[in-house]
Amino acid sequence: MRDLVEKGKIRAGIFPGSDEVLVSEDEVRSEAIQEKGLRKEDLPEYQKHAEKRGRPIWISEAARRYGIPHQTIIRWVKCGYIKQLGVDRNKVLIDEADIAYCSEIYKKRGRQGRVLFNPDGTPYKPKTGPLAM
Repeated sequence: MRDLVEKGKIRAGIFPGSDEVLVSEDEVRSEAIQEKGLRKEDLPEYQKHAEKRGRPIWISEAARRYGIPHQTIIRWVKCGYIKQLGVDRNKVLIDEADIAYCSEIYKKRGRQGRVLFNPDGTPYKPKTGPLAM
């Protein structure tokens, strides 16, 4: 851990009068994801919805069920964060586990114009701002 702090990969603080180092759990976790090459499917947020994996749901139904704007879901499908399972007439079928995972991240951090995901689908960790801690 001290090595990561010295390399500047994570920020830390030192307790006054001791050698104890304080680090943000989120920052350590984010660094571990990058170091180990973890996939979104390995994250606890995704594992909560693992039973829904492979279950098709169409985009309009997902928008209603999870409270996510229709166009946002379409953009996530195009970016590859949500797997498209197929097409049934005029309905695009997506993986319900992926939309449930993305919905959870969206509800924790989302608002218009905010980057939520890295290109691999893992949650984006900003370098500055309130979510950087």
